[in-house]
Amino acid sequence: MRMSTTNQISASVSDVEGTLGAVSPAPTLQGDHASKSVHHIPEQSHSQKSYNTGDGELLATTNNADVLIVDWDGPDDPQNPKNWSYRRKWAATIIISSFTFISPVSSSMIAPATGQVASAFGIDNDVMLALTTSIFVLAYAMGPLFLGPLSEIYGRSRVLQLANLWYLVWNLVCGFAQSESQLLVFRFLAGLGGSAPLSIGGGFLGDCWEPDQRGRAVAIYSLAPLMGPVVGPITGAWIAQYSTWRWVFWSTCIVDAVIQIIGMFALQETYAPVLLERKAERIRRSMDAEKAPYREIRTVFEGQDRSWQAIMAKSLSRPFVLFAHEPIVQLLGVYMAYLYGTLYLFLTTMPSIFQGTYHQSVGISGLHYAALGIGLSAASQLNARTMDKVYMYLKGKNGGVAKPEFRLRSSYCPNASFLKYSFSVPSAAMVPGSLLLPIGCLIVGWTSEAHTFWIAPDIGIALVGAGIILNFQCIQTYIVDCFTLHAASALAAISCLRSLAGFGFPLFAPAMYKALGFGKGDTILAVVAIVVGCPAPWILWRYGERIRNSSRHAR
Repeated sequence: MRMSTTNQISASVSDVEGTLGAVSPAPTLQGDHASKSVHHIPEQSHSQKSYNTGDGELLATTNNADVLIVDWDGPDDPQNPKNWSYRRKWAATIIISSFTFISPVSSSMIAPATGQVASAFGIDNDVMLALTTSIFVLAYAMGPLFLGPLSEIYGRSRVLQLANLWYLVWNLVCGFAQSESQLLVFRFLAGLGGSAPLSIGGGFLGDCWEPDQRGRAVAIYSLAPLMGPVVGPITGAWIAQYSTWRWVFWSTCIVDAVIQIIGMFALQETYAPVLLERKAERIRRSMDAEKAPYREIRTVFEGQDRSWQAIMAKSLSRPFVLFAHEPIVQLLGVYMAYLYGTLYLFLTTMPSIFQGTYHQSVGISGLHYAALGIGLSAASQLNARTMDKVYMYLKGKNGGVAKPEFRLRSSYCPNASFLKYSFSVPSAAMVPGSLLLPIGCLIVGWTSEAHTFWIAPDIGIALVGAGIILNFQCIQTYIVDCFTLHAASALAAISCLRSLAGFGFPLFAPAMYKALGFGKGDTILAVVAIVVGCPAPWILWRYGERIRNSSRHAR
């Protein structure tokens, strides 16, 4: 085990006092392991002794502690995912983003074909018809609560790929459903597996990327779950028009199978505690139990209680603990829930606008989802190109000390006075994002109400998409920066709340628009977006650091 001689990590072990140190490098018989050192727990007035495993690993411990602490082989250890090559990091990012893209495609792809589903199963209730689409998102609320923490026990890659296989099987079965109840059950089960990338993916990126490089990767990853529901209805509309609604499910299974095969061979584990546990296990197997001078080998992340029950209880409860005790997760969770609910409300009501008001065919009306995609992708790319640059600029202005709050800024501003919490220059990504969303809602609602030319509501839809993705990216990156080690659990808590909104919003939308019309209905959405969203960037920029400093989990 190769460790930096300057790397020291504090630790607490029962009956042992001191700090983690490093043993000076010692030569071994293997030339490529010429410099080896390990963490040990030094004790006052006790001598140290070393032990050679026989495979080039020179280990160390103390007379009484008998504990070996396993860590990375220094700051440049190539096994540490943060030290992977740029190409390797981007390969992992693209694979994760592909998993995160295909599942939301399934969530909304059935929306343009709900008319065929209604005819096939005799559904005449608008709420039940909307439920065939939104029940998939309800599963998104439940899956991350146990899939995210499980990834912090068994590893990101293993849990993600097994969950995706579960999604693949049940999504395939959806195409064979023979009744409304079967379709609803199969859709829910598919959504449980499909929810994994939404909570685990952010953890992957936190494992691989340093904070000053993470912005563009998170921007691409954040775009995937929003572009998926846009691409789904476009393709689903044409599939439904020229084939059958069953092929809506089967076609996504074909694409997902390709992604699954690539992931099985190319996606590697990134979670540091799991990687170090594997390293510790290799060391245990290499030793003679009778001759080993210490009784315990554990990683720097492990505490005293290593029972499976203790680990499971702590990890599974962590999303609830984070949401109950972390104001950052609460504030951003509520806002992201509104964003996600608004997205799915538009996804499910756009057919009623363009097929009902504008009397367009299923295929042509599906093309209007491209307006939402244009807004999402254009704003995403603009933010991706500036996020890391502004982060580094603000870091330099702050004496080289980085803060997660710097993620709330997305455009360069030469006036550094805002570093003293001045908002005289509205250059935060969440500021234009929180304004574009209500503006877009107003344009869509009142132009549809007035039956203006179809390009007018499309412009509003594009602005809605831009506002959603700007806020989405800032929130995702800020959460990963704040809760790096437990990013999957933090994102699971937020994902649960937002998915409940994504499930519920489409259910009340038909009644709201039937009673108020598109103009007044979307005005309500705009007002709520302003009330919920506009205070968020100011609160986090001004008080975010103070909130993090009082947190038990944020850094």
